Amino acid sequence: MNTENGNRTPIGLAIIGCGTIGKIRAEFARDYPGVEWLGLCDINEKVGRKLADDTDADFFTTDYKELLARPEVTASIIATEENEHVGPILASVDGGHALFIEKPLATNAADSARVLKAIEDAGLDAVVGYTQRFRRRFLVAKEKIRTGQLGDVTTVVTRAFMNRLVPIATVEKTEYRGILTPMVVSGTHSLDVCMWLMEGKTPVEVYARSMDKALGASYGTKDATLGIFTFDDGTIWSMNISWALPTVWPGSVYSLEIGIVGTEGVLTIDDTHRDLVLASENAQPAGYTPDVKRNVDFLTSYPPGDVVFEQLWGPMREETNAWFGRVYTGLETPHATVQDGHRNLLLTMAMDVSANRKEPVQLPMSINEYEEL
Repeated sequence: MNTENGNRTPIGLAIIGCGTIGKIRAEFARDYPGVEWLGLCDINEKVGRKLADDTDADFFTTDYKELLARPEVTASIIATEENEHVGPILASVDGGHALFIEKPLATNAADSARVLKAIEDAGLDAVVGYTQRFRRRFLVAKEKIRTGQLGDVTTVVTRAFMNRLVPIATVEKTEYRGILTPMVVSGTHSLDVCMWLMEGKTPVEVYARSMDKALGASYGTKDATLGIFTFDDGTIWSMNISWALPTVWPGSVYSLEIGIVGTEGVLTIDDTHRDLVLASENAQPAGYTPDVKRNVDFLTSYPPGDVVFEQLWGPMREETNAWFGRVYTGLETPHATVQDGHRNLLLTMAMDVSANRKEPVQLPMSINEYEEL
């Protein structure tokens, strides 16, 4: 990486999308000393201009092409709605920017492959936002597995539960609801963590089934997907998610359990957040404001972190600042690569294909096979 100013490369940052996540990352950018110029873009001018005022941004526009063509921009964060990533990514590639892309790269396999190829052909440093990698428990788990303390991993079980407020909020933003499935949108987080923990293993088959009784008719998405992956070395992995839990479910967003068995050890990860429970007549939601009020909450279950003293603390702060360090100083970080992001999308979509067919599918699938979704 070419650097200047004593191994420092000043960052001219463009953030495309000023919603919840874009706002969080913009606020971190405002406070990071290496970000010397900040430009924002959102199609909602009122929302974008307010964030620009709050962060003292240097530039705002409703046209991402105008922002990404600015000569000050050296790095981009793509934080638009899930179906709108491709255009800003390709414009950033044209500008030669370092990239931070909120997952997924795209919501169909062909676009994801096109984006990946463009980034690779340009030789750019690009990462995908899988915030869970920056939580202490998963970093520690990675180290134990990486250093051989389980021996060879043979069996993995993953169970993710989510409050249905999350998929409802997600699908209500778009008319393209059918492709926003529990695996593609949310299961991808636990899938990424597990594939990272099993780094070096290659899945060769998946068999999955889905259910849509709660959310299908009203919201056009599935309730749950359960699948079994088989790897080329015989490892088996049960990957399950339901994001249709009732609105009174105490978990703000994610409740996750992982069990990993190896030839010489076992590692269990309880990320259900049942160790810190608040019951209150004056309960306030953690990190977002759903219409449904809950009086019992599993605290720390909002994936980005928790607001304390009017600041967000937790893995999204560490993830964002680590990326700034990566761009500014060349810091080595555990971010998901764009190759990881593309693989994750294909695996989640392969689960949906298998569930639709009600039969196992062999991996890797051809890009054309994903079009049946």
